[in-house]
Amino acid sequence: MGEFTITKEKILQALSTVEEPDLKKDLVTLNMIRDIVVGVNQVTFTVVLTTPACPLKELIRKNCIDAIHNLLSKDIQVTINMTADVTSIRSNAPMLEGVKNIIAISSGKGGVGKSTVTVNLAMALKKSGAKVGIIDADISGPSIPLMFGAETMQPLISQKNGKNMISPIMQYGIKMISIGFLTPPDSAVVWRGPMASQALRQFFGDVDWGELDYILIDLPPGTSDIHLTLVQTVPLTGAVVVTTPQKVALADVNKGISMFRQPQINVPILGIVENMAYFTPAELPDNKYFLFGKDGGKEMAEKYNVPLLGQIPIVQSIREGGDEGRPIMMDDEPITSEAFKSTAEALAQQVAIRNASGQRTARVEVR
Repeated sequence: MGEFTITKEKILQALSTVEEPDLKKDLVTLNMIRDIVVGVNQVTFTVVLTTPACPLKELIRKNCIDAIHNLLSKDIQVTINMTADVTSIRSNAPMLEGVKNIIAISSGKGGVGKSTVTVNLAMALKKSGAKVGIIDADISGPSIPLMFGAETMQPLISQKNGKNMISPIMQYGIKMISIGFLTPPDSAVVWRGPMASQALRQFFGDVDWGELDYILIDLPPGTSDIHLTLVQTVPLTGAVVVTTPQKVALADVNKGISMFRQPQINVPILGIVENMAYFTPAELPDNKYFLFGKDGGKEMAEKYNVPLLGQIPIVQSIREGGDEGRPIMMDDEPITSEAFKSTAEALAQQVAIRNASGQRTARVEVR
């Protein structure tokens, strides 16, 4: 029988030198080290990340192993289980109470592919292991049912605590609600602003969302009643702005960002997604053609000092996936999958950094 040559205390002491790269504190202080089991020259423990979509997962794993080998012994066999518990600052929220993070996906201009970005970011987060939902807040032009191949689906009504609640549609592992599920497919929703705003409030308060790590809200273009209703009804984790590189789109992005940054609204901008950043033909995967200009979203991110979450190429299969009701992230095409995966990881990273600040976004009060 061998003797235990290491202890939990020594392991914790070694791991207290490993910093979480985004949060700038050590893993032990952040309570990210769990379930330490020591044996004869071996140790097993769990690292609880702030999101399953963490882009620095392997770096953290390597740093933990290096710390134990350098500070204790290179002979120790280290086994690390990586898991995640998505962070939140939404405790005791009166609406969407089981949802950890509410993220608005916005654009200043129509036609920039905002719904396509929303759908594929949701799929990328889901594939990482997160629980994800989508609210289609574009009441007059809902796109989410079509993009998920769910146009004919209708939500069911169930009782919860004596109240009739709408059960969201579940497709490809994503929970979603849209006015498109509640009206005939070919009918136009011709509603004034107050009616559209009331529909959005019902999506928050009358839908049984359950437990979700992230809910993405696909907003209509511009700055309208829907945007104001959103910030008045629920406190957002933050907003993502989608744009294309050309000047005509960027001019409207300025307005979208300035709306969220107005003092009475004050919603953090988690980052910018530059969609249609370049064209890459499937048969020439290494070629890039900048059809709408180059780096417009990147320059906008630098101007406002916000992260550029990603640059999504124009690829025919992205459009085909949206039209066929099968988001491109469900397939493993290297160009598109990597672009959306890295963008989703960057978004999850910014959400974790935002939550670490502990500062909640307040609902806008109308006086």
